[in-house]
Amino acid sequence: MTRAPVEVAWFSALCDDDYELLGVPDLSLRSSWDHCRDIVLAADRHRYDSVLLPSGYALGIDGTTFAAGVAPSLEQIKLLLAVRGGEMWVPQLARQLASLDRMLGGRLDVNVISSELPGETLDASPRYARTLEVMEVLRALLDGRAVEHHGEFIDLELEPPSVRTVSGRSPRFYFGGLSEPAREVAAQAADVYLMWPDVLPVVAATVDDLRARAERVGRTLRFGYRCHVIVRESESEARAAAARLVSRLDDAEGRRIRERSLDSGSAGVRRQAELRAAAEDDGYVEPNLWTGIGRARSGCGAAIVGDPDQVLAKINAYRALGIEAFVLSGYPHLDECDLFARYVLPHLEHGPLRTAPDDVAQ
Repeated sequence: MTRAPVEVAWFSALCDDDYELLGVPDLSLRSSWDHCRDIVLAADRHRYDSVLLPSGYALGIDGTTFAAGVAPSLEQIKLLLAVRGGEMWVPQLARQLASLDRMLGGRLDVNVISSELPGETLDASPRYARTLEVMEVLRALLDGRAVEHHGEFIDLELEPPSVRTVSGRSPRFYFGGLSEPAREVAAQAADVYLMWPDVLPVVAATVDDLRARAERVGRTLRFGYRCHVIVRESESEARAAAARLVSRLDDAEGRRIRERSLDSGSAGVRRQAELRAAAEDDGYVEPNLWTGIGRARSGCGAAIVGDPDQVLAKINAYRALGIEAFVLSGYPHLDECDLFARYVLPHLEHGPLRTAPDDVAQ
């Protein structure tokens, strides 16, 4: 069966999320310009299609500043820049993103995070309502359209900024979240619904649900999968590498790491905890899907573990369910970037996610 190419992205650990042994701090792997730049340059050199630049107010260095700094050094890779929608005044964010897109020659996508303001506490329902307004106004400005928006959170009449993206249209919006309001925002305003690891039947059900929600409002969604990976020449070596990764992890330290994240109480994080609880004693919740990483990480908490053929087969199983983009990572991020590029990437037909003819821009 002929499959369409998939987009394969790596991850740069801007949010102080890099370890050789989970829960054991290593100053050389802390979030810094040098370290995170090296990861991005390695992904570019290995011909990954994109790299995710994560964002967390209390953790690591600033993604937008980092993106501007690294852009001139990149040859072909796209940047998937995470932006915390609640933290920025939308017209200024639009100017920043359009400027970045031009610096990158049009190679910018945006991962929209439904965030609170630093220090703010806002219930999920109004937070997602604000996120929807942010995405609608941001897309209009980046599409070069004048805005007349009188909402609960944004009251604005404004012409678009003079700086435009290379295409003249908004970059693609990636967005995730499992709660009911998150799913509705994705259906109405996202281009790519980005989900965290789960067992195959749940991935299938999630794709079906989000696709139906989008169709009800006359839109088309694409689907992405954010997951860790541990690939070695043999399955036994991969499983040994996974076991070593948590071999010095203290449970109290793992809990502290999880709880310091601003999204530690979200529906998605709860689902990752459910996967860990459902796993076997060795942490595997289904063949080649290991939940041990979630013991010391809030958010994406599972890894595809196996030899090259097993990892490739797992990725193809997700592709069969409708996944078109993969955002992968591993520990340490630079080392695992090299290993995946050596063992799996050459066997995947991949390329930047194309704009489908029936994509609807809102």
